[in-house]
Amino acid sequence: MGKSDIEFSDFNKVCRTLNAFTKMDVRLIDENGRGILQLVNHIIPASLKNPLNEFEIINETLRNNFPNSYYYHINSYGLEYIASGIWRNNRLYSFILIGPFLSSVPTVDFISGIISVNKLPVSERKQLHEFYESLSVRSGNDFHYIGDLLVNMCAHKPIDSQLITSDILKPALNKKQLQADIAESQDIIELRYSYEKKLMNAIAKGDKDEVARLFQENSDVLNISDRIPESPIRSVKNISLVLNTVCRIAIERGGVHPVYVHTISEKFAILIERAPNLPYLKKLSIVMINEYCDLVKQFSTRQYSPIVKRAIDYINLNLGSSLSLQAMAGEMHVNPSHLSRKFKTETNMSIIDFIHEKRVEEAKLYLQKGNIPITEIALMVGFNDLNYFTRVFKKFTSITPSQYIKSKAFKHGSF
Repeated sequence: MGKSDIEFSDFNKVCRTLNAFTKMDVRLIDENGRGILQLVNHIIPASLKNPLNEFEIINETLRNNFPNSYYYHINSYGLEYIASGIWRNNRLYSFILIGPFLSSVPTVDFISGIISVNKLPVSERKQLHEFYESLSVRSGNDFHYIGDLLVNMCAHKPIDSQLITSDILKPALNKKQLQADIAESQDIIELRYSYEKKLMNAIAKGDKDEVARLFQENSDVLNISDRIPESPIRSVKNISLVLNTVCRIAIERGGVHPVYVHTISEKFAILIERAPNLPYLKKLSIVMINEYCDLVKQFSTRQYSPIVKRAIDYINLNLGSSLSLQAMAGEMHVNPSHLSRKFKTETNMSIIDFIHEKRVEEAKLYLQKGNIPITEIALMVGFNDLNYFTRVFKKFTSITPSQYIKSKAFKHGSF
């Protein structure tokens, strides 16, 4: 394609404008499916590899329709996108892609369905849930208006705008007031750092009650919307990002594996930047700290020795794979008998019982859906034999998988 036909640099500003306006990822893709510009906040999890030729399919769909069309695309992972082509002289040169986003809130059932349909590792469920929760949820009207905007912005060469501003009025400097403010700031800073230490200790233990008490007692210390007077929401976003970092460091100290730390930290960083107002940010801070505490309760290995920590992390991250004492010991380069003794001493469970209990808890999430065959669920969570899965399930729950499905269906009024 010749320079005279189209300048892709003209559409850099279009992409940046759309990224700022929609708070979603925006990509400029050429006719060969290559990314010319990618403005992305979301790192797609490794388990959600791009479906084969996805960009080519989008490109071909746009090519076979009118230039003023936009394409609503959804892939097998439930990730939704909006695309519109850049046409000149009836030729499609490239397209702009907005997304991923969702049209409904990602429930546990939704994530379980994605894992089941795409045969994904069940050990990825927590990371996938964090990723899907970080995506924008848009209604049909929302993405219709975004599609309209995208078509119109792609149809013409962008025109540079000119900024006009009013004069900035500078307030008179009051030296006495400035000195008083500095002294007050020093006291507040000391209080905030003291509060931060207490908060980190509570989060590292997963102690929600202590977190709630600290929030209630330190409400004045947390009121910092005036740090950037002309932009209070920016002030609160900045401190929320700091709080996210504090939480991340706290749960890492609390013995949570870096894989889980990274995914939850990334999710909340995106949600904070996308927050529309101050009340939302206030609620988000509480949700964020509680979710970090839950992660400590679920995945902390702080109380264990290094060898047992490594074993538990290995089990959690490979739950759907073949797991055995010999294989784990080989991966960890330790003696199997030594690993088995240490694990039983510190957890009061054998390694095989610990694995079975984790797999049963995971299986419950899929059994609750009621529409996935039990044999398939057994394979997903690491059992190659249905009868063995049934015996293990009954050992930990006192009922069979079939009875568990019926009990959940009855509870939710299906019968």
